[in-house]
Amino acid sequence: MIIVTGGAGLIGSAFVSRLNAEGIAQIIIVDNLGESNKWKNLVNLSYMDYIHKLDFIEQIQAGAYDGAIEAIIHMGACSSTTESDADYLMENNYRYTRVLAEWAIENNVRFIYASSAATYGEGEQGYSDSEDNIQLLKPRNMYGYSKHVFDLWAVRSGAIDNMAGLKFFNVFGPNEYHKGDMRSMVHKAFEQIRDTGKIRLFKSDRKEYADGGQQRDFIYVKDAVEYTWWLMNHPDVNGIFNVGTGIARSWNDLANAVFSAMKKRPDIEYFDMPERFKGKYQYFTQAEMNKFSAAGCDIRCHTLEEAVTDYVQNYLLPRDGYL
Repeated sequence: MIIVTGGAGLIGSAFVSRLNAEGIAQIIIVDNLGESNKWKNLVNLSYMDYIHKLDFIEQIQAGAYDGAIEAIIHMGACSSTTESDADYLMENNYRYTRVLAEWAIENNVRFIYASSAATYGEGEQGYSDSEDNIQLLKPRNMYGYSKHVFDLWAVRSGAIDNMAGLKFFNVFGPNEYHKGDMRSMVHKAFEQIRDTGKIRLFKSDRKEYADGGQQRDFIYVKDAVEYTWWLMNHPDVNGIFNVGTGIARSWNDLANAVFSAMKKRPDIEYFDMPERFKGKYQYFTQAEMNKFSAAGCDIRCHTLEEAVTDYVQNYLLPRDGYL
C-alpha cells in the first residue's frame, strides 16, 4: 500500500495519476479538502481510501498501519509563501513531517517528502543541493523557513540517509486551479489573456533585471512527478535533491509561451511590485541537477514552451485545467 499525503493537491494528485498509469491503485490519499475545489482532482483517480490528515497522523502513531505500507510520498503541506501564522506553518510543514519520517524509518518504509526551492532565499549560497550548502541557507519567508527546518533536522540527525527530500522549484500544470493566489503564473496568465487579452507582470526594482526579466526555474508537474517516481523505485538513493529543469527562464519568456499556445499576439503590461513582496521576492532561481545525474537518473524535462503548450492546449482550453 502506498500513502500519498497532499494527494488532492497539484503534485500529489499528479503522482497518484502516475501510479494509476502503472496499474497501481492500492493507495490511500491523505489530505484536508475543506471547502476548496481540489476534490475535483480526485474524480479521475483510482485509490482505496481517503483519510483526513489529522486522522491519519493519529492512526500512524497508534500503530494502525504497521507492516501494511510500502511507501509514504509526503507532498502535504501549507504551501502559501504569504502565510503569516508561523506556528501553523511549523506544525504542518515541520512537526507533521518529522512524525511521519521517524515512523517510516522505524518501520523500514520508503519515505519521500517535499521540500522547496523557497529554502534558497535570495540564492546567496547558490542553488546546490549538497548537504553542506543546505546548512548555510537563509530562507526569506516563513514558508521556506518551515521547510528548511525539516531539511536541517534530517541532515543533522542523519535521518536523510534513509529518505529522499525534493526541493521543488516553480512547479506548474494540471490540477492547480484550486490554489488561488498560489497558482502558477501560467494559469493566471491564461485567465488574464482569456479575459483581457493581456498579461500583467511585476516591474523590476533591480537595475540588473529588466521588467519581466526576473528569472525562475519553471518545471512542468509531469516532470516533477517523473523524478518522484524514479526515487520511489530507487530506494537505495537517498538525500535531498533539487527538482527543476536546470535552466532559468524569464517571466517574459513564460508570458510569450502562453500567448503562443493560445495563438494570441503578445501584450504585456508591467506594474509596481506590492510592498509586501519586496525583500522576499526571488529574482533568480536555477536548480543544480547534477546530483540526480550522478545517481543515474536521466529524465528529460519538457522545455518551457513544450510544457506550456501541453498545459494550455490539452488541459486549460478544453478541460478546465485538471487531469
